[in-house]
Amino acid sequence: MADAIVLITTDSDMVGDAAKRIVELDGVRDVYSVAGDVDLVAVVSADRFENLAQIIPEGIAKVDGVAATQTLMAFRTYSKEDEEAAFDLGGD
Repeated sequence: MADAIVLITTDSDMVGDAAKRIVELDGVRDVYSVAGDVDLVAVVSADRFENLAQIIPEGIAKVDGVAATQTLMAFRTYSKEDEEAAFDLGGD
C-alpha cells in the first residue's frame, strides 16, 4: 500500500468546492479543511506508489480552484491501534 498526505492551497473562494471534488476522487480517503499555510489536507492511498501519480497530479492538482499542492510520501505508518494489536499478539 502506498500512502501520501497532500497539502493543498486553493483559491480563497473555492475551498469548500475544491474539497468536495477532491474527496470524490478514487484513492482519496479524507480531506480536511485546516488553518495555517495551506487550505486543505488530503490523505491518499493507492495499491502502488506509481498509482499516486494518477491520483495527485492528474486528479487533485487539476481540480478547479486548486492553486498548488505539496505531497508528503508516507514510508511507514505508526498508529496506536497497530501498537496495541502487536502487544496483544506478543510482538514487540
